[in-house]
Amino acid sequence: MSLSLLGLSLIFSIGLCVHAVRTGQNYFWLWIILLFQPLGGIVYLIAIVAPSFMGGPTARKAGAAARATLDPTRDYRQAREAAELTPTVHNRMRLAEAAGELGRWDEAEAQYRTAAQGVHAEDTALMAGLAKALVELGRYEDALPILQKLGQAGDPGHTPQLGLLFARTYEGLGRMTDADRYYSTAGMRVPGLEGLGRYAAFLARNGRGEEARAMLADIDQRLSRTNPRFQKEGRMWRDLAAGALGQAR
Repeated sequence: MSLSLLGLSLIFSIGLCVHAVRTGQNYFWLWIILLFQPLGGIVYLIAIVAPSFMGGPTARKAGAAARATLDPTRDYRQAREAAELTPTVHNRMRLAEAAGELGRWDEAEAQYRTAAQGVHAEDTALMAGLAKALVELGRYEDALPILQKLGQAGDPGHTPQLGLLFARTYEGLGRMTDADRYYSTAGMRVPGLEGLGRYAAFLARNGRGEEARAMLADIDQRLSRTNPRFQKEGRMWRDLAAGALGQAR
């Protein structure tokens, strides 16, 4: 790199460092910008600077994806700080959601329970979040009464996501007929490939390999047409179904 280009790269990097400090970004960005010139600065532009100037959803999604890859605990840290500073129901719910995204379901359950007190005890969003945390923890007997209460609440109680939680709960409790009924309905309605992947895995675990293989083929076709941004998540559910089929052989 010539001296002139080196100088321009340094000026570019210093300017981005000033932006990072003034806008309160995490200090690891300073290391990325300075140690990996100019690539680190370009990544910072895409992840942090560009979304603030380009208000469209595509730019926001690109920035969020880059931030999530480089700093996966960022949302959690911000949510925890907000909840500690101002422990409102909204902030506790935000922290519970962020904890769940990281697989910290014990913490998510605790935050949902704390938030669902008093006038918020019947809040359907909090109840649904608590039920999901309990299902993820494998505490199906605790989750079922909450799900049944949500099921009686009408919209937003009746949703594909709620149906999938019912299916997983009934399977966990050994009530396979009820689980199949909910999987067959929710599996086709849940956005993305989670519903289909979980249903195919359920079929494989219950000796219905032919149906599971047909559903896996459908998943493969859908995955081939999926936007590249969502293929990583889609492959995760495809692999769940394939893994269950492999174990059932």
